[in-house]
Amino acid sequence: MKRRAFVTAAAVAAAPAQVQPRRDFKDIPEDFLREPDTIPPFWVGSVQEVTGFLDARVRKGKVAAIGKTAGGRPIRAVFYGTPRARRGSTTFSGSLGFRDVKAYLGPDSAKKVYWGMSSVHGGEFEGIVGTVNLLAVIETGKDLRGREWPEITAAAEKIDRLILIPIANVDGRARVPLRMIRHQGTSDRVHEYFNTGAKADGSNLGWPQCKEFIPLDFTKVQFPGGYPNDAGVNIQHDDFFGVRQPETDALLALAARERPDLTMNMHTGAQFIHPLRSFIEPALMPWFETLYRRMMKRFAMAGLQPTRDGERESDPARERMSTFNLDTAINLHCGALAVLVESPAHNHSNAKRDGKLVNFTPEELLDAQLICHQEAMKFLVETGGRVKWTPRA
Repeated sequence: MKRRAFVTAAAVAAAPAQVQPRRDFKDIPEDFLREPDTIPPFWVGSVQEVTGFLDARVRKGKVAAIGKTAGGRPIRAVFYGTPRARRGSTTFSGSLGFRDVKAYLGPDSAKKVYWGMSSVHGGEFEGIVGTVNLLAVIETGKDLRGREWPEITAAAEKIDRLILIPIANVDGRARVPLRMIRHQGTSDRVHEYFNTGAKADGSNLGWPQCKEFIPLDFTKVQFPGGYPNDAGVNIQHDDFFGVRQPETDALLALAARERPDLTMNMHTGAQFIHPLRSFIEPALMPWFETLYRRMMKRFAMAGLQPTRDGERESDPARERMSTFNLDTAINLHCGALAVLVESPAHNHSNAKRDGKLVNFTPEELLDAQLICHQEAMKFLVETGGRVKWTPRA
């Protein structure tokens, strides 16, 4: 008698998302593909531009691929300083049970390790531009506008290990065929089309509806947006305890190897730039709130918040906790204070101050990105990192 084959639920769950056939997505509205007449020279954000910058302009740091995307593209990072020399004697979870994180971090637990990454979602350009300009500051003391950032330079010199990933989701960024999106007034239609994708009829998938289907079937949409990789998976919401995507595996392997104190995950999707309260260890929440206050006060001083009242704008109580996502996975994997930062977009005005629309310029958005990294790096230097944040209980 022929045996029947049974497929268990576990087997179905363990099936990896398959790389989807390359498509041209020829139905993108022609008007959406028109870029601004002038793109600022500092706006370096496409895969080709970032690749050229890393190859030609990075000399102090070491450029290395940490892995490949689902579509086979290299994920490149820049490393400065020296890593932690040796592993500790236990797992991160074990160190929490032992009540001394030094047992995980190892003999050089006092080293300060900073990790910044951008473009986990490929249609979000601001973080890429900020990361590239941060690299320029570290390399030369000046951003790509020629502006000096002495506080960044001073902080970087005191950080033992600095890791920057300009484009984490290279598949998603390569799919979006624009260097910069023309300003659309108050409409975010075009931005969402290229970021979260569009249905077969051309209407936007929308947020958070775009997260309903992971992996996303590219044959059922007019354009999948930059959220997913070439397997259709939004790696911010990967199957972290199942079969992970190669991008996620590369990031988590890097986290385990480098054991960062602080990670900054730069996104676009807010009225005003602000860090989100990630779903992470409760013991790190007071430190998130300390970082939040200093960032938001600095943003307010720079005119990047609804008011210039730093005390009013820096209350962390208004930040509700995010859901389980990549930042949670990083924190629980290596103990980092994992922070996601949302930035306004360059291509539409969706914020109000005193009843008036606010249109942040590309220059202001770059300032916001660099201020964010500046304050995060200074915070790490001044507070001493994970070994100081949760001393032996």
